[in-house]
Amino acid sequence: MTAPTPAERPALRIAGPDDAAAVLSAVDKPARLRTSWTAADIMAMEFAPPKWAVPGVIAEGFTLLCGPPKVGKSWMSLGLGVDVARGDRALGSIAVEAGPVLYLALEDTARRLQNRLRKVLGDRPAPVGLTLATQCPPLPQGGDQAIAAWLDRHPRARLVIIDVFAKLRGNSAPGASAYDADYAAVGRAKKVADDYGVAIVAVHHVRKLGSDDFLTEVSGTNGLAGAADATLVLKRARNQGDGVLHVTGRDVDEAEYPLAFSPERGAWLMLDGPAEDHKVSDTRAAILRYLRGAPGSTPKVIAESVGLKADTVRQTCSRMLADGQLAAEPGGRYRVPGVTAVTPVTAVTQPALNCGNGSDSASDSEGDD
Repeated sequence: MTAPTPAERPALRIAGPDDAAAVLSAVDKPARLRTSWTAADIMAMEFAPPKWAVPGVIAEGFTLLCGPPKVGKSWMSLGLGVDVARGDRALGSIAVEAGPVLYLALEDTARRLQNRLRKVLGDRPAPVGLTLATQCPPLPQGGDQAIAAWLDRHPRARLVIIDVFAKLRGNSAPGASAYDADYAAVGRAKKVADDYGVAIVAVHHVRKLGSDDFLTEVSGTNGLAGAADATLVLKRARNQGDGVLHVTGRDVDEAEYPLAFSPERGAWLMLDGPAEDHKVSDTRAAILRYLRGAPGSTPKVIAESVGLKADTVRQTCSRMLADGQLAAEPGGRYRVPGVTAVTPVTAVTQPALNCGNGSDSASDSEGDD
């Protein structure tokens, strides 16, 4: 008689009381999810692509939206909620798929939300798919279950916004380190996002001190950004309309998006061109734009083409070279790094740039970058 194959063998033979107890114990335990595979198994699998609330910017999972106070984070999050609920273009440019949205405005009142919605919507009808709430229990006290219950009632939901995360994170566990507390706080919300395959965006602050690495500006320990699936940092110079949205994450390509804020509409709108052009002075931006189309030009040609003084352009190009914003070519010519120089061009008449008296001169240029 041949031995039974593994599939034919009984899972457990009961030979006595101890064996019976083992069976009962095994029945009581939940089935374990598979958590290991061979590399060949992984490569043979087929996965659905990630669901995007805002393609290229906000994917399913937990995302931190960070920025300094009064920079416009709430305007951005409310605008995104309206656009996703309506199926309009997010940030004025990105096509999205419409779906229900939950907006937890935990620092607002119904009156303030009405005033903001009136400005954000303009003449558009209010979306019935946008649910707004001003109260929610902290995550450790049932907030995660409350969000999950709403998601159960809205299976097509695409986005949950928490404004602000500090109102929902709850108290730290006794004895937990600051890092562990931050990681656990994000983990509760992330589990809901992962279980339902939905994007959860939590509004948060940045530190007062800036940094070259925007991730290190997130307020709190590295546990917050480390546990999040993606981090967005919105930066804008005070009293300036233009800003930059820095994006990085597990399913999101690292990128910088230039934006402009419209106070009349309460809306952030995506701008054309690279973000670098919107982080420098008008003079430097004009030089960068010209050299992208005509690399290898001299300051004299640039000045005649954009309507600036030759001395101003010559001095500014020299400082941009020192700052790494330009690269030099033989013969006193310049190009943008990464842009191949071509045959020298002659001056091309373009509309003059309105730069007043040609600031970015040696005396005052360094303060307007």
